[in-house]
Amino acid sequence: MSESDPLQLFTEWYQKAKALAIDKPHAMSLSTVDNNQRSSSRVVLLSSYDHRGFVFHSNYNSRKGKDIAQTSWGALLFWWDDLNYQIRIEGQINKTTAEESDDYFKHRPRGSQIGAWASDQSEPLNYRDELGGKFEEWQKKFADQAVARPPHWGGYRLVPQFMEFWIGREDRLHDRIAYTKEKNKWSTAHLSP
Repeated sequence: MSESDPLQLFTEWYQKAKALAIDKPHAMSLSTVDNNQRSSSRVVLLSSYDHRGFVFHSNYNSRKGKDIAQTSWGALLFWWDDLNYQIRIEGQINKTTAEESDDYFKHRPRGSQIGAWASDQSEPLNYRDELGGKFEEWQKKFADQAVARPPHWGGYRLVPQFMEFWIGREDRLHDRIAYTKEKNKWSTAHLSP
């Protein structure tokens, strides 16, 4: 494994996962914690990544959005079974700019755009068809026009402070290398499996 740049290593592994035609290689588990130290996890999709961090999108009023607003910290987990690779990433989470969120939103399928208006994510529904009714209402409101991004929906960027790359091996002799960022420089350590 490369020992200089975790983003380069992430890119190499991510490209391998995409080349194998793994279903949704951009699916990742996002874990957050609230002010009461209660954690929760869910699968979200990686929208993009670069030297600034790893981006995903969501409703700001969802449980994850509320957790992020309270603690601004989270963890991502990628698992690619066909490769026997796992990547853990921990860091601070911030909202992306409105311009970045707008740009991503306008490239989403129209149904997903309208769904962002229709769904009060993480809030209880009185009945299942209630969501369908709201969807139809928003479809009518945006008939014959572009769907604007809702103010309660946008991007988040996890800025990595820690990254761990794991390769499964026989007899539990797994390879693990951890990258920790200190003063804008990555240090590395091999970990026991």
